[in-house]
Amino acid sequence: MTDRRIAFIGLGTMGLPMALNLVRGGFQVQGHDLNPEALAQLAGQGGQACADIAQACRQAGLIITMLPREEHVRAVLLGADGVLEHAAPGALVVEMSTISVAGSQDMATQLARAGIDMMDVPVGRTPADARAGTLLALAGGTAQQLERARPALDCMADRVLHLGPQGNGVRMKIINNFMSMVGMVMTAETLALAEASGIDPLLAAEVLQNTTAGRGQINVNYPRKVLSGDVSPDFPIHLGLKDISLGVQLGRELGVPLFVGQASQALFQSAQNLGLAKADCTAMLLAVQQLAGRIPLIPLPKETP
Repeated sequence: MTDRRIAFIGLGTMGLPMALNLVRGGFQVQGHDLNPEALAQLAGQGGQACADIAQACRQAGLIITMLPREEHVRAVLLGADGVLEHAAPGALVVEMSTISVAGSQDMATQLARAGIDMMDVPVGRTPADARAGTLLALAGGTAQQLERARPALDCMADRVLHLGPQGNGVRMKIINNFMSMVGMVMTAETLALAEASGIDPLLAAEVLQNTTAGRGQINVNYPRKVLSGDVSPDFPIHLGLKDISLGVQLGRELGVPLFVGQASQALFQSAQNLGLAKADCTAMLLAVQQLAGRIPLIPLPKETP
């Protein structure tokens, strides 16, 4: 068994180019997939096409899975004729799919009973990055597991972040995707509001590409303000509440349903009720943490005469 020999299970849109980058990096890649065309492409570029998981796992020190859904991962890792049955004790499973935290941890526990380690390393970015080897790898596992897997990960990603113990990689991927999908709805509401107002959505997009709103608070304000411990008001929550209320009202007048906008208005109101009216808008993080019971409530300021 050697870590230079990799079983790669799941040669889809992301998995195949990742496997090919491992081949280019000098690894012996034993790939398995249900799609014969993907297997042929792997074999045509120097990998080995394997008819089953048993063949893919033979003498492989690293076993990489990149599959569409949790049920596929479970079947491959724990099912009949799967990794649990055929991997050598001491092998390391690098599970790179986007699945639930509970599922990832359960599978890791069951594999560990057979002497097989597992870390979760879902990836960020696009199929183009998978082809270029410039993915963002989000690793959950021990430092020793990451050190062992890093040469392979470096062939597929230009940045590998160690997020902590097993499960934290997929936690971060879920958090990232949550933000992405909420942002998708927010963007849709914003452009629909512009169009209903008689503004060309392409022109609206050009405006937003040149403002903090469009460039993203996570890039502009949050690291500089609340995440650095500073909530002195560049733009206070009470003015944010005024602005979001004006936007929601405009949506009502134009018949545009603003679901994210209305929820955001309610949260701004809650933050003001918690005594954060004069804090910077990034202190919305503190409001959410307070409502979640993560930090103590901030006392309401005393009224000045």
